[in-house]
Amino acid sequence: MLNSGYEMPVNGLGTYSLHGDECINAVKSALLNGVRLIDTASAYGNEEEIGQAVRKAINEGIIQREDIFVATKIYPGSEMENPVQSIQACLDRLDIGYVDLMLLHHPDPNDVEAYKAMEQFVEEGKIRSIGLPDWYVEELTEFLPQVDTVPAVVQNEIHPYYQESDVIPFIQDLGIVVQGWYPLGGRGHTGDLLGDSVITEIAVAHGVSSAQVILRWNLQKGVVVIPGSSNPDHIRKNTEVYHFSLTEDEMARIGALDRGEKHDWY
Repeated sequence: MLNSGYEMPVNGLGTYSLHGDECINAVKSALLNGVRLIDTASAYGNEEEIGQAVRKAINEGIIQREDIFVATKIYPGSEMENPVQSIQACLDRLDIGYVDLMLLHHPDPNDVEAYKAMEQFVEEGKIRSIGLPDWYVEELTEFLPQVDTVPAVVQNEIHPYYQESDVIPFIQDLGIVVQGWYPLGGRGHTGDLLGDSVITEIAVAHGVSSAQVILRWNLQKGVVVIPGSSNPDHIRKNTEVYHFSLTEDEMARIGALDRGEKHDWY
């Protein structure tokens, strides 16, 4: 439950790098497997495909619009310099009536103005919830007094090698839901993380995959996950994380893997 009064699924699909039919098929596969949270962004260049996949799923009776939660973002620079135009462009490209969550992709000199533009779209009913990816303690402490609406979601890089152990409770104590991108380590790093001996040993003990262990670890920390994939089998397995729980000892063992190792620049 978000502080905006809307519910957000805790396990979704990240769509970075997905384009064309691959994107449409991945979203449809996710929806067929019960995924109800789809994350995109203007910068991903695939909002039109996301919207097409959602409308197709609605037309085929797989879902109804109110069943799914679609998040998108506007990017720093020219998009935040013209936030009203940029937000409307996202809505137009998606073409699904309204957006469940709109985020500012990174901090920017115009982020307060852009956030206030999002607040106006909320008042108009075109956006339901708003939030901030890649904001940490210092950024939030400076930003929040300048706006009227507490973000519903903060979306940051979170995985066993970059755990944000101090940041997550800080955000959650503000009544903000934490969502983790790159939960499986991100581009070029997934293999190392999934092959980590601690994680593979825990996976064997539960009869699940390393990816399922990592997603379960996030969920038990209260972190929403949006793993990215175009593989229907991986998408399905990423949803099958509710039939087992990690013990306190297993959570602590994964907690000890933290290297402070960020896998992207923001």
